[in-house]
Amino acid sequence: MTSKPSVLPLVAVSITLVLWASAFVGIRHLGGTVEPGALSLARLTIMVVALGLLVARNRRLQVPTRGEWPLIVAGGLGWFSIYNLALNASEQRIDAGTAALIVQVGPIVVALLATTLLGERLTRWTIVGTLVGFAGVAVIAQSSGTSAGDLVGVGLALVAALGFAVGVLTQKRLLTRLRALDLTFWFTVVGAIGCLPWAGQLAHTTGSASAGDLAWIVYLGIFPSAVGFVLWAYALSHADAGRFAQSTFLVPFLTALMAWALLDEVPPALAFVGGAMCIGGVLVSRRTPPRATTPLVDGEADVEKSAAAPS
Repeated sequence: MTSKPSVLPLVAVSITLVLWASAFVGIRHLGGTVEPGALSLARLTIMVVALGLLVARNRRLQVPTRGEWPLIVAGGLGWFSIYNLALNASEQRIDAGTAALIVQVGPIVVALLATTLLGERLTRWTIVGTLVGFAGVAVIAQSSGTSAGDLVGVGLALVAALGFAVGVLTQKRLLTRLRALDLTFWFTVVGAIGCLPWAGQLAHTTGSASAGDLAWIVYLGIFPSAVGFVLWAYALSHADAGRFAQSTFLVPFLTALMAWALLDEVPPALAFVGGAMCIGGVLVSRRTPPRATTPLVDGEADVEKSAAAPS
């Protein structure tokens, strides 16, 4: 009798998408009262504590080797410090849905950097996908307005996508030995250390923020961050999760719905056109030539499947 596939990975992915979409809304909500550096440090500190408790309870923590530490530092600073700082600053200038759309070009940046840093072949699909994706960003920028603040916000969202790409590329190397949860923990530790220059800003925020803002900060650190990453890792390790990666393209649209309901804001109509172009560009860039039949090792496969940008 054929075993029935478990529904739990699908449930885990569904929850993760909602949590990641809510993060864009939470960041946008806090943008008027909490500075980007303070929010980044607070969120990462909470995430370190949550993941640390989980690692201590479930297994012995793997310690990176001397040769792995440079990649840990690059990935932690890129994916957690730079990504969070840039995204938080971006959402002070543009709406949550638009920021979520722009961040979706992250996988295209991964494909471009992989050709230089990992020696992967630059295919015509990568070139076409890149052109389409960044044309989509240009459309989004046009729809967001012509003010300097709006354009800076679009640029910062692109910086966030770049930080994400650096994190994915380093993760691709490290997952061949390190477990996903342990690697995420070390990335988060490095990311939190990278945000320590804003410790004074965080202390001031903690003393002056409202109870509602503090609740949002705790929520962002625990649910979209710690819980979201753990659920995503669970889905990747317990199912054929390749198809789940493309489901992350739902995040911008879930974000837009939440932002409309909670913040009374919706991206301009043209931004959705640009977002569709970004997503189309990513899908095109991921096409593999027919003769590419060499399988990835387990760790690399997980990263290829998960090359979509969470918040």
